[in-house]
Amino acid sequence: MLRVGIVGLPNVGKSTLFNALTKQAAKAQNVPFTTIDPNIGIVAVPDKRLARLTEISESEKITPTTIEFVDIAGLVRGAHEGEGLGNKFLANIREVDAIVHVVRFFDNADIIHVDSSVDPIRDVETINTELALADLATVQKMRANLEKKIKGKDKESLILDTLLTKYEELLSAGKPARDVVLTEQDEEVQHMVHLLTAKPVLYLANVSESQIASADSLVKEFAKQHSPVLPISVKIEQELVELSDEERTTFLAEYGLHATGLERLIQASYTLLNLITFFTTGKQESRAWTVQGGSKAPQAAGKIHSDFERGFIRAETVAYSDLDTLGSYAAARSAGKVRDEGKEYVVKDGDVMLFKFN
Repeated sequence: MLRVGIVGLPNVGKSTLFNALTKQAAKAQNVPFTTIDPNIGIVAVPDKRLARLTEISESEKITPTTIEFVDIAGLVRGAHEGEGLGNKFLANIREVDAIVHVVRFFDNADIIHVDSSVDPIRDVETINTELALADLATVQKMRANLEKKIKGKDKESLILDTLLTKYEELLSAGKPARDVVLTEQDEEVQHMVHLLTAKPVLYLANVSESQIASADSLVKEFAKQHSPVLPISVKIEQELVELSDEERTTFLAEYGLHATGLERLIQASYTLLNLITFFTTGKQESRAWTVQGGSKAPQAAGKIHSDFERGFIRAETVAYSDLDTLGSYAAARSAGKVRDEGKEYVVKDGDVMLFKFN
């Protein structure tokens, strides 16, 4: 399951966003540190293709893929030294796959800002600096712990120290660990280093209802320094929760929107992490699966069960678009659209697959 951490300064709309995405009721108040322990919510990934496959196969069960959102405590200056809820905040970030960094663009005198004014670039730099300083401390501690092994010419320790040196230089210059250019040797030991700034980040610009129409131009300058950025009005998303599907469509149209913030956030998260969706379908169940872009057929099979990957023989594959157009698996087979793919086949988004294994 993809695990996404929602982070930002206090009072930028993190918990309100979390509530809107997950339809839960986490505390969201006009005071710093309302969130102490992280709130966790699992959300089904909306995908109209899955509903259509269920219809085609007359499936008894439909199982979407899911994302876990984690609403993490707000961060303040000095968090890397334990200020505010710094230690708790940083520990929670280490456990997620990607970060959605909520940045306040709306101006509302009734909602306290920890720095008394709205300045998106300053606010982002506050958090990025804290994460970088925490990572720098981690790297320096790891290097100190390697000293004895390095003196003993331990090969793995020497390679790891080379990578840590690169990280230290970059972090000292105020740049994130994700900017490091890795060699083949670095990649061998990269799994041993767990840094906050190595995680992929999506910036979510929290704009007001009145700003949503001009949001793209509003975030233009910000996006030159920090990207990717996704403008969303958390206030609008909060209101959408209470509406029926029909009312929701009308409400979105009034603001010139074609999809909810959840749908746009999930799409942006998938793009950020280079994830795609493939499907399995039949009378018993139609199901969506998430896999890394570039994955081969055996790896996709392994998402279902490790035995499928170990004993992989071939994958009977048809593109969703062909199955949708032709209306049935039999028709797709008759039209020559169902293919047998082997171990080297690279899975494509929307593939409908039936795995054969030993």
